[in-house]
Amino acid sequence: MIKPHGSDELNPLYVADDAQREALSQEAEGLPSILLNSAAAANAVMLAGGYFNPLTGYMNLADALSTSDNMHTNDGLFFPVPILNMTDETGVEAGTRIALRDPNVDGNPILAVMDVEAVESVSDDQINQMVEKIFRTTDPAHPGVSTFCNLGRTLLSGPIQVLNFSYFQADFPETFRTAVEIREEIAAHGWDKVVAFQTRNPMHRAHEELCRMAMEQIGTDGILIHMLLGKLKPGDIPADVRDASIRKMVDVYFPPSTVMVTGYGFDMLYAGPREAVLHAVFRQNCGCTHLIVGRDHAGVGDYYSGFDAQIIFEEEVPEGSLELEIFNADHTAYSKKLNRVVMMRDVPDHTKEDFVLLSGTAVREMLGKGIAPPPEFSRPEVAKILSDYYQTIDG
Repeated sequence: MIKPHGSDELNPLYVADDAQREALSQEAEGLPSILLNSAAAANAVMLAGGYFNPLTGYMNLADALSTSDNMHTNDGLFFPVPILNMTDETGVEAGTRIALRDPNVDGNPILAVMDVEAVESVSDDQINQMVEKIFRTTDPAHPGVSTFCNLGRTLLSGPIQVLNFSYFQADFPETFRTAVEIREEIAAHGWDKVVAFQTRNPMHRAHEELCRMAMEQIGTDGILIHMLLGKLKPGDIPADVRDASIRKMVDVYFPPSTVMVTGYGFDMLYAGPREAVLHAVFRQNCGCTHLIVGRDHAGVGDYYSGFDAQIIFEEEVPEGSLELEIFNADHTAYSKKLNRVVMMRDVPDHTKEDFVLLSGTAVREMLGKGIAPPPEFSRPEVAKILSDYYQTIDG
């Protein structure tokens, strides 16, 4: 199986031994504690599951700036975005051991224990420097920029030990999986080549067929449909609705034992190209050999050009930084001429009128009225689940 990023073995930060975890939990109750923001909590969950291998905790300011500037930590580790614990909490001192409380679970239970190696103030100029590099904009209307700029100005760095996976295991017991568990399932299937499909949205016909195209062209044994389960921007479809619609599509339209439907506990960054590279890093940690990168991957609004997330792998990711390979995908749509879904680059003789194209707004309006989009756009079983959801919010 493909090696994890940056090490020979995966290094999940979840304390898996029951006795050790119980002892750490008891110790944590007597430690000074801080309440994390959602971004830092999501980072802890990803570290716990081995997704951010080989990191052992939160980055310090020097590594945060270096990672933002050139996608490497000071000691040369390739990593595309800083993994931070930013806060406005005061009174924390370097050299202390603290408990980290979960902002996303009632009662704010302890999520992790941290050995604080450094407490550093981050200037507005340094925040702007990181934001410009990570998001390619400092526009506060960008949801990722807005979140990042409001995380706090004190940076706590150091290793962590994680006690649980926040709300993700309880809320998504059939879907949430750690990188460790995904690797184990890939091994159990006996798969060698595995392509990952990233999604924060439901999957329509074009997405479904794109997965098939990638599997056939690469010659993979299976596909990992891997959905984000954390916080999104207002208006995005909730994770439970996406989960149900994707599972229905897989159950009805894919051969048995060819698809793993799973999810991971992270808040969306909307960082476009940089987030695409992060997706590649943690899919390699999952054991995937390939990642589909399509049009406007991890983008939002008009902040990124359609294929910036592919270009970054060609122009900015140093050769040899990743073992995982990228499957570059074009926009896919149903061709009326050919009566099948195609990549637009493969049919240069087509005009816009030759495709079944619907805007997201048009689809939402149809679903809200109980009108199914055409079957060339969305499978009826999927459309039914989404229509039921939209009618509840529109009603």
